[in-house]
Amino acid sequence: MRKYEPRLIIGILLVLGGVLALLDTMGVISNAGGIFWAVIWGAVGLFFLYVLLSDRAHNWWAAFPGFTLLGMALASVLPNSLEAFDGLFFFAGISLAFWWVYFTDRSRWWAIIPAGVLLTLGIVSSLDNISGIETGGLFFLGLGLTFILVAILPSVDNRSWALIPGIVLLLIGGTSSFGFASYVWPAALILVGGYLVLRFFRNQSSV
Repeated sequence: MRKYEPRLIIGILLVLGGVLALLDTMGVISNAGGIFWAVIWGAVGLFFLYVLLSDRAHNWWAAFPGFTLLGMALASVLPNSLEAFDGLFFFAGISLAFWWVYFTDRSRWWAIIPAGVLLTLGIVSSLDNISGIETGGLFFLGLGLTFILVAILPSVDNRSWALIPGIVLLLIGGTSSFGFASYVWPAALILVGGYLVLRFFRNQSSV
């Protein structure tokens, strides 16, 4: 049986492609090519999720191909009216893989950073396509929120250092998006200085 498995898979895919092409020609469905690839990406993605769930401790790497391929599958079947969200589904799939890596083991806090950055890229790319507004500031806001999450989400160690780049990036993003330029540096000095003062008194109280 094993020697015929590749032929069986290829045959099933050819039949599926033919049926979808025929239905598209008859006007029953549209985007037959997208549906065909969505089935393939979805099937392979589900296989990797099965590998992931069968041993979460050791097979955490399977989250990356699993969620990424499912994101690609969803992007492939979006109607023309929602094509602007292709990038969001793709980046969100990869982002979800990093979120899985973090939430299944809080010591892997580093996964929060690519998770937030990729989700931000997906949102920004979609907004670029549907609105045409300047999204540079929104990108910095997303990065700032990502570092804030690094600082406040639970983990096995202290990551309060992430508040500094988080606040700075939020200020840059707010400046670019809402025109608060004259308030940026005063606010930055106050926030960073206040943080250092609080750290000083906290250390003194623990002595």
